Amino acid sequence: MSRIKIEEPDKYLFTAKITTRITDLNYGGHVGNDRIFAFMHDARVQFFKSLGYKSELDFDGLGNIQSDAAITYKAEIFAHEEISIEVGVKDINKYGCDFVYRFLKEDGKVAAVGKTGIIFFDYEQRKIANMPESFLEKIK
Repeated sequence: MSRIKIEEPDKYLFTAKITTRITDLNYGGHVGNDRIFAFMHDARVQFFKSLGYKSELDFDGLGNIQSDAAITYKAEIFAHEEISIEVGVKDINKYGCDFVYRFLKEDGKVAAVGKTGIIFFDYEQRKIANMPESFLEKIK
């Protein structure tokens, strides 16, 4: 069976902190995969705010949408752990890029690596748009 391989960036640009809650656990007693996706979303929004954007709809009149997502799991995460989620950028193109998320446990062990493809979107015209130059400058 083939496995997903997420290529990590040369450097991570931002680190978000999230403390897991008891409600983040699944029947296996560890953080559920749906919560990992939610944590990636939260880390991405925190990253955008660190760059001066108010929301995911605040990029020179454009928003962004997620085009794909993937996660590889390395270790369990339990309730009330403080997790560092490092955010990096890969595969920049005309319309967007990939965000890569590395989940680090308190002891520094990698718990997961995730990726989301992001493209810019003009919500008024309901179509894909070019990445704003101002955003590109901030992530390079």
